[in-house]
Amino acid sequence: MAKQQPDSYHLLLIAIGCIAWLLAGSCKKSFFKKDSETKVVALAKAYDKIFTLDDLRKLIPEKTHYEDSVLMAKSFIDNWIRKEVILYQAKKNLPDKMMQVEAQLEEYRTSLISYIYESEWINQRLDTNVTEKEISDYYNANSQNFELKNNILKVVYVKVPREAPKLDKLRNWFRSSSEKDKRLLADYCYQFATDFRFDEENWIIFDELIKSVPIRTYDKEHFLRNNRELEVTDSSSVYLIRIIDFKIKESLSPLAFEKENIKALILNKRKLELIRDMEKKSIEKAILNKDVEIYENIPN
Repeated sequence: MAKQQPDSYHLLLIAIGCIAWLLAGSCKKSFFKKDSETKVVALAKAYDKIFTLDDLRKLIPEKTHYEDSVLMAKSFIDNWIRKEVILYQAKKNLPDKMMQVEAQLEEYRTSLISYIYESEWINQRLDTNVTEKEISDYYNANSQNFELKNNILKVVYVKVPREAPKLDKLRNWFRSSSEKDKRLLADYCYQFATDFRFDEENWIIFDELIKSVPIRTYDKEHFLRNNRELEVTDSSSVYLIRIIDFKIKESLSPLAFEKENIKALILNKRKLELIRDMEKKSIEKAILNKDVEIYENIPN
């Protein structure tokens, strides 16, 4: 048999059961009342606040099964009472600090509402298309701001088990620039390699490479300047490494490495411009409608 869905009558029964469960034996006064003037059905009371049937309806999703609704209602009412009691005790015992806390909460509330509105405004109007020319122009105009904080490099490498077959052929294919050997290298790696990187175009941070390849050096800049191809081993693997290009930290960061960062900067600038434009027009409209006035007799 299908479970019955809760209607208003069932929610009312749930509430009665919840209040009896929560407050049985603890209070003589009834906490389940219906205000004759406002028609508000109160399910629980804590000091000067009430928890209503409408409050409960908002918390219990539609199509919730009756049995689940009982458990959920108990939990909601229990949590509401607990929070209100603790809040009351806090206000009672921290009177000197409450005004400061309430001011901070109001400021946070105002900031949150403004942030949500600004975010929605931006989402509806922001042009997220950033062209390559815009990125290039921004980089050239602000190159002094793109100093590398890390050593970076373009690198390819292969990691294979020490007992992998045809290691000599692997070394030859790895060093070769012919397309045929590159295909043979790729086929080999897909069969036997435990890790490999063939991306010759994109930069990576040198420290990220060291996490994958056991390169040991006390002077990273010296290592990069004096190594192009090398082979290292550990207890289980052989690593073939070829450094295609590198940049030393504190030098000018290449455009390709900064591309995504620049795109984010351009979009952020557009967001700020949208917000400033919205604020300016909103204030102008409010002044025009006389919703905002600036008085000249401000005391010195």
